[in-house]
Amino acid sequence: MIDGEDPAEETTSTGDQDVAVPEVPALAASLFGPAVDQVGRYVAMLAGDGVVRGLIGPREVPRLWDRHVLNSAALAEVVPQGSRVVDVGSGAGLPGVPLALARPDLTLTLVEPMARRVEFLQDVVTELGAPWRVIRGRAEERSVVRAVGSVDVVTARAVAPLPRLVGWCRGLLAPGAQLIALVGARAAAEVPGLVPELEAAGMRDVHTRAVGVELGAAATTVVLMTRAGTSRSGRSAG
Repeated sequence: MIDGEDPAEETTSTGDQDVAVPEVPALAASLFGPAVDQVGRYVAMLAGDGVVRGLIGPREVPRLWDRHVLNSAALAEVVPQGSRVVDVGSGAGLPGVPLALARPDLTLTLVEPMARRVEFLQDVVTELGAPWRVIRGRAEERSVVRAVGSVDVVTARAVAPLPRLVGWCRGLLAPGAQLIALVGARAAAEVPGLVPELEAAGMRDVHTRAVGVELGAAATTVVLMTRAGTSRSGRSAG
């Protein structure tokens, strides 16, 4: 929800009280198409169980759409068609869930180490009838890498500083695979200075890009980079 708008009359229970669920903004229909009802149910879960379980702060509820859901779905414009995507440190499903709802051509795996977050993600998958996988663990664990399998894109949002994130995700990033991280203005400004370190860690084509410009307040910035080396097809990826 954009600051200044009134919340919808629909409410969801958080145990001790009912919390207003932000109404679906008009532009959501064009972004999510037939999945807009599913997105609305997901937002209701964030505003309800998400708050109760401590995944979303109560003050974030009025701005769930702009700050979290539309913001996450903005990644859709930079993810290649038909990609196998793994969302690491997924938390409440951000950015993975909105991204996959906006792009049903994607194959999504959500990776999260904390039990209460995994339980919430499993509830989301069940409630939405989605084909996504939820794997409990950390991106750097061998068991997670084996369970996830081959991926084309790794996504992350507010997980860790970029050099540390790359280190954690190396096992998931085969040559030619992309890492796409949602970042704030401060982190984006630091990217040029991090390029040598990221390239030394095996990444190439490191750059920032504005996404979701047409989404107004939900517009954001991503950092894109590709794992260097020779892809499994034998073609050079670096």
